[in-house]
Amino acid sequence: MSSNLINEIDIVKASTSKISSVDFENLTFGNVFTDHMLICDFKEGAWQKPIIKPYEPFMIDPSAKVFHYGQAIFEGMKAYKDESDDVWMFRPDENFKRFNHSAKRLAMPEVTEEIFIGGLKAILDLEREWVKKGKGNTLYIRPFMIAIGSGVIAQPSTQYRFMIILSPARSYYSGEVKVIIAEHYSRAANGGIGAAKAAGNYSAQFYPTKLANERGFQQIIWTDDATHTKLEEAGTMNVFFRINDTLYTAPTGERILDGVTRKSLIDIARRDGIEVEVRSVLVSEIIEAAKDGSLKEIFGAGTAAVVNPIVGFSYQDNYYELPKMENSYATQLKEKLTNIQYKLAEDTFGWTVKV
Repeated sequence: MSSNLINEIDIVKASTSKISSVDFENLTFGNVFTDHMLICDFKEGAWQKPIIKPYEPFMIDPSAKVFHYGQAIFEGMKAYKDESDDVWMFRPDENFKRFNHSAKRLAMPEVTEEIFIGGLKAILDLEREWVKKGKGNTLYIRPFMIAIGSGVIAQPSTQYRFMIILSPARSYYSGEVKVIIAEHYSRAANGGIGAAKAAGNYSAQFYPTKLANERGFQQIIWTDDATHTKLEEAGTMNVFFRINDTLYTAPTGERILDGVTRKSLIDIARRDGIEVEVRSVLVSEIIEAAKDGSLKEIFGAGTAAVVNPIVGFSYQDNYYELPKMENSYATQLKEKLTNIQYKLAEDTFGWTVKV
């Protein structure tokens, strides 16, 4: 990568900043955005020069293919500030690779490393005051791409827009999380786009999740589309199960997103002597483990929430409460991962990248 990437991006600074009007202690996730955004268009078969400009709405043709055929992908990342006021990204190379995997699956152009990684460094450097010190404070990063070519013929667009927007954030979920194991609805199917971070994956979850919410549950643990016997993801997160002292999580593939937090937790757990098995996890074995007391924990893992413990689950109208664990794996692993992200512990894996 070029050493002068930041100089290769045009920057138009906002005349004033809104940062002084933001209550950083009382943030609603994803509602407040920083002063600037990055835009880079793809047209005539090539990426154009990126520009960082003031955050604002933009005009788009009503026939843009993103509206009609759903060509839209995104990533979720975070930036952190250490006690020396340095800003860090966490494993941006993994998000870059997954973004282009998603682009390829939706017949969209792959973004270059110079635009994606270079753009991240440039906009984070400009907005570093929005990254607050202290554990729990982060700057959520949303790179995304949409099809902006006009016309309602059912074929891929020839024009696209890549953007990066930033949102200061604290914790994503609050309170206890109870889930329903899916018996009918599916998140993804073999041969589909479940392994891509496509916008349509998330809109398809909203209705069954709404039904779960109406029954007093916060999320759904998704099962495989063919038999509904294999446990796959929890809401918008990867999911882990602890039976006795072993962690189990489903393998990634066509239906399951290759989560950056997921793979990081697996590496930390194995480094520290926790046995991890990556294999299909059956509904029947989790029910049996809940009944005989060997099921100790279930937790979700993702960028927004990091680690989200689940206190109980429902299946076929039976509710199973999980035991309250002192020094749980969920607590241990979250602490170890966030200590690396905030530079409070040595990054022995080489995951953190300084802006």
